[in-house]
Amino acid sequence: MQDAEKIFSLLGIIFLVLGLLFNLMPNLPRVPGDIYIDRPNLKIYIPWLSSIVISVILTILFNFFRK
Repeated sequence: MQDAEKIFSLLGIIFLVLGLLFNLMPNLPRVPGDIYIDRPNLKIYIPWLSSIVISVILTILFNFFRK
C-alpha cells in the first residue's frame, strides 16, 4: 500500500511541475488536438488529447513493468 502512495505522490509532483512549466513557458509546442482559447482577458488551455496520449503511454509502461 505504501508503494501506491509513493507513486501517487511522485505523479502529483510531476504534474505540478508540468503545469508550472506550461504556465511559465507559453510558447511550448502544443498537440493539434488540444483546445486553446485566446481572447482578451481570457486564456484557456485544455490539453485533452495530450492527456489521452500520456495516459496510453503510462498504461503501456505500467503493464510492461508489472509483468
